[in-house]
Amino acid sequence: MDGLFSEVDLEDAGGERLRGVRLRRLEIYNWGTFDERIWSIDLGGRNTLLTGDIGSGKSTLVDAITTLLMPSHKIAYNKAAGADARERSLASYVRGDYKSERNEETGTSRAVALRGSGRYSVLLGVFGNDDFDTTVTLAQVFWFKPGNHLPEKLFAVADRELRITEDFTDFGSDPAALRRRLRTSGVTVESTFPPYGKEFRRQLGIGSEQAMELFHQTVSMKAVDNLNDFVRHHMLEPFAVDTMLRSLIEHFDDLTRAHDSVLRARHQLELLAPLMSDLDDHEAQDAAIEQRTAQRAAVPYFIAEHRIWLLDDQLQELAEQERRTDDELATARTERRDLQDQHTEISVQIAGNGGDRLAAIEAEIGQHTEQRDQRRHRFDRFNLLLDNAGL
Repeated sequence: MDGLFSEVDLEDAGGERLRGVRLRRLEIYNWGTFDERIWSIDLGGRNTLLTGDIGSGKSTLVDAITTLLMPSHKIAYNKAAGADARERSLASYVRGDYKSERNEETGTSRAVALRGSGRYSVLLGVFGNDDFDTTVTLAQVFWFKPGNHLPEKLFAVADRELRITEDFTDFGSDPAALRRRLRTSGVTVESTFPPYGKEFRRQLGIGSEQAMELFHQTVSMKAVDNLNDFVRHHMLEPFAVDTMLRSLIEHFDDLTRAHDSVLRARHQLELLAPLMSDLDDHEAQDAAIEQRTAQRAAVPYFIAEHRIWLLDDQLQELAEQERRTDDELATARTERRDLQDQHTEISVQIAGNGGDRLAAIEAEIGQHTEQRDQRRHRFDRFNLLLDNAGL
């Protein structure tokens, strides 16, 4: 299959390197009439011509590839064979319906299937991009629960090459075991198509779902009746004109309001420009005041520091004066001791030269002086009494 999904140039530069994302291998197991074993087609990423007799399974293989890339409810199965859209479905491929059997009693027909509810089906496609050296594997697993008419589904996307034999067998009868095993090995596993489709489009570099719609329309196309309608409906993205016009009008109104808001804000800024200048001056003055206040608060500490320096100098000077005074005091004490010694020596000399009689005379003088004072006091009192008596 040609890689219709890559944005890179699809030209083959030298005939060797294949450009874009290409299908390298397709594997199917229990899909349609391909029953009981794994069927594999190695395409090598090259364009492939699929030929065969009517009913040999060409459309079955094309539908398998389409199922890997499109949600089943959007697929017109067996369209490549020109069949009615209701002739085949995902459920019929999973069951392996291969013929219709008519009931003669009721006159109705029913499909005869190759597989029952205990079987499962696997589709696996390996895609690669040589330019980026990437490999992506897409796989889907289908099975029926008892009593259900629609198959259960498991979708897997891996950034490496997987195979049905190694990765989708020997898990028992519980698909949950297969789901756990795949997730443990790093495979992205989903239960619905939308997240699966989003993941594989991301890994394959497909920009939008419109590309997949185009693929679906062209994969089994036999003729184009009206090229304009085909391009309009399948190659162009839907464009809601009314919604876009309403959006443009709303955006224009929003832009007008925004423009008016800008003009109003600009006028307000012009009015606020002088105030902003005054605010700058006010901030500068506040900063200056704060600086002066801090300096004033630091003055007592500055003065105290200088006072400490002055007091230290004064203490040193007083300490020097104290030292000098101590020296002078020591000298005076020495002189006093010398004078005391001289006084003692003179006293001894006086005592040796009649000094004791002088001392006795001084004592008598003191005694007679005291007696004189006492007698004078009594004499004055006697005269006073005489006066008082009138004598």
